[in-house]
Amino acid sequence: MLEEVERWLERRSWSAGDRPLSRLLTAKRAAGRDGTVSVVLPALNEQATVGAIVETIRRELMTESVPLVDELVVLDSGSTDRTAEVAAAAGARVVDRDTVLPRLPALPGKGEVLWRSLLVTGGEIVCFVDADLRDFSARFVSGIVGPLLTEPGVQLVKAMYDRPLGEQVGPPAGSEQGGRVTELVARPLLNLHWPQLAGFVQPLGGEYAARRSLLEQLPFPVGYGVELGMLIDALDLVGLDALAQVDVGIRRHRHQSGQALGRMAATIYRTAQARLARGHLVRPVLTQFARTDDGFTPSVHEVAADERPPMITIPEYRTRRATHSGRVA
Repeated sequence: MLEEVERWLERRSWSAGDRPLSRLLTAKRAAGRDGTVSVVLPALNEQATVGAIVETIRRELMTESVPLVDELVVLDSGSTDRTAEVAAAAGARVVDRDTVLPRLPALPGKGEVLWRSLLVTGGEIVCFVDADLRDFSARFVSGIVGPLLTEPGVQLVKAMYDRPLGEQVGPPAGSEQGGRVTELVARPLLNLHWPQLAGFVQPLGGEYAARRSLLEQLPFPVGYGVELGMLIDALDLVGLDALAQVDVGIRRHRHQSGQALGRMAATIYRTAQARLARGHLVRPVLTQFARTDDGFTPSVHEVAADERPPMITIPEYRTRRATHSGRVA
């Protein structure tokens, strides 16, 4: 298995600089409809960062001279701040989660928003970017879209990067990396149960791109387990050689509290458990503690395991695909 992973790393790991924009634009033109690109930013109370991300993408990847991205959508999942206003002012098309597929009441969670985004975008390549990134670079988009335009066998591309903790300047050393849930939960799970995926540097990273023809066939865990679930399910559906990763440099973003990371870890473990034993009926809970005037007080959180089915099974999506197959929405 180690040899297989090493071969995959050699064949399917690149740097964003390996494919200059001129090469990507040539490949996009040659691909025609199959080269159309939609960028989706799932957002919840990200007024401080979403505007700069939208502005960068529009300025560097959506111009007459560099038309790499065809549409840019911010999917707002119930923000109570000015996220929607800021994103729209910066030039994004803002869509309220609750207006998409209204016959199905929305469930809370990032994966829910990503799943619904397939209904309001039209590109044959869909690129997801978290909306809390700071010091954002356009290579987060061009880097991971690149292999999908230039390598016909590639179906899904994850970004890999350094994750400094706090305000650290420059690339971090190993112990100074963020990504604690990755190292303590996701990486051990993948190495033990899906060793073919052991070569992914950032398996839980929120920046990745995939062909719509793959995404529409995948179930979407509605919460934080979406990235792990998508990676495992894509491996089962299209195989390791259809998956790839691209080094985009340094990723800076808001870090979660320890208790929030605990809930995230439990959800990711539950997502893996569901894939190890399909049909498992247990819906566990996670108990955490905070010190109060009365000592340590427990709080109980349900570990959700809800998933949305492959989008291709949704009648509204199939109708929309048939209607809009000739253009980007």
